[in-house]
Amino acid sequence: MDDLLMFGFVTAIFTQPFLRMALFATLGASVAGGVVGSYVVVKRIVFISGSIAHSVLGGLGAALYIKRVYNISWLEPIHGALIAAILSAWLIGTIRLYYRQREDTVIAALWAFGMSVGVIFISLTPGYTVEISNYLFGNILWASKADIYMLAGLDGIVLIMAALFHRRFLAICFDEKQAALQGLNVKLLYFLLLSLVAITVVLMIQVVGAILIIAILSLPAAIANTYTQRLSKMMGIAIILGLVISFLGMGFSYTLNWPPGATLALTATTIYLLNLLRKKG
Repeated sequence: MDDLLMFGFVTAIFTQPFLRMALFATLGASVAGGVVGSYVVVKRIVFISGSIAHSVLGGLGAALYIKRVYNISWLEPIHGALIAAILSAWLIGTIRLYYRQREDTVIAALWAFGMSVGVIFISLTPGYTVEISNYLFGNILWASKADIYMLAGLDGIVLIMAALFHRRFLAICFDEKQAALQGLNVKLLYFLLLSLVAITVVLMIQVVGAILIIAILSLPAAIANTYTQRLSKMMGIAIILGLVISFLGMGFSYTLNWPPGATLALTATTIYLLNLLRKKG
């Protein structure tokens, strides 16, 4: 029965353009998510991605408000999300490095601040604000060519930065003190890594939404980490797992008529739990 359901989904891919666009979007998100998610898991900053994802609601709401009130047609909520994500990441880094505050405290504050500002702006925005729910819960089936181009551009930035700074990111992920003794600029590298996380969060909001992004960003990398301790290999496995999860999640969503973002997150969580049970067994 499941095979028949998936066969129907595969057949629909060739006849439904919106499904093909959605698959292209998940491809971009899986590549960036596999690379950056591996850094996040190894560095143990998973909840920073959650804070950034929820704080971007402020940027989404502000951008939508400005667009509607001042008739700025080119401005989209995702632009505000990108600015808010990078600012949130830099603020987390600044407070941790220069004010010696615990990251979890800063995360809680940003989480609440971003959500509060976003709700206020959304309430003040004239007209319907239904598109905000797509960023909160995800609606990959509405992906357009413009979305694909933006995802590809952000993907390129992530991959180029990861290629240029991989060895240095590797050093600060495992031992910041040793990296500093080797002459590396730990503070700058930490800000760059958080910026990568911020960009990836915005990229993946297009797929599963802000609320469920932690699952898709961290779980493929967490599963990959159970099979290898080598970071580069972990990234490759995480990318493949991300593609598999995306395909299965979209297939179940299409055939069962479930929300795409929630189905993707549920698929990732299920595979993660099954992998844990297999390891214990």
